[in-house]
Amino acid sequence: MNGFQRAAAALLVAVVFAGPARAGADPKDGESIDSIMNAVYDVISGPAGEARDWDRFRALFIDGARLIPRAPKNPAGAVVLTPEDYITRSGPVLERDGFFEQEIGRKVDQYGDIAQVFSAYAAKRNADDAEPFMRGINSFQLMKHEGRWRVVTIFWQAETPDNPVPEEYLAE
Repeated sequence: MNGFQRAAAALLVAVVFAGPARAGADPKDGESIDSIMNAVYDVISGPAGEARDWDRFRALFIDGARLIPRAPKNPAGAVVLTPEDYITRSGPVLERDGFFEQEIGRKVDQYGDIAQVFSAYAAKRNADDAEPFMRGINSFQLMKHEGRWRVVTIFWQAETPDNPVPEEYLAE
């Protein structure tokens, strides 16, 4: 193999393994754990009648990522969704009714390029509602790859009267 052939082969390998840039990706969204967390809450939040930036949402996740709401009435106890499933299932409701999810506390455990974030949340229909209609905990698994944090999994459970959000997750 001559020098030109080696260079062409190296370029082909680089293109194949680098993969395409994700549409809607904002490089700032994955700069830090804070930025990826803020991006997730930001992209799903907005008033009724306002479309969400679903391309940006998709760009926050690794390929094969999962979103898993705890669903006690489901025979499996949970529902496993891809980001695309979440958009199809929840997008119309978020956009129709309005939805503002805000982080109200966080606990982070990190080892190298992986992080587990317990993120307590409060959800409102309107940004200025006095009280949330729902609270709970989102359990995020994050991975840093090629200098950027992305979501691997979000597993969440809503607060109930007999299972309130523990105080330790309500303050950073």
